[in-house]
Amino acid sequence: MARKGNRIQVILECTEHKNTDMPGTSRYITTKNRKNTTERIELKKYNPVLKKVTVHKEIK
Repeated sequence: MARKGNRIQVILECTEHKNTDMPGTSRYITTKNRKNTTERIELKKYNPVLKKVTVHKEIK
């Protein structure tokens, strides 16, 4: 896969889902600019298992 400048793919995982005993995980794949955003990103995304919008943080 070809890279386009400083943009990299990152995986976002739900923070609230890990605290529950429900099976599965809610993950999203997105891209970010490594130069402009050096820290890990947090976005509010929809979790279909919990059926609400939750905070998703970047992993690895």
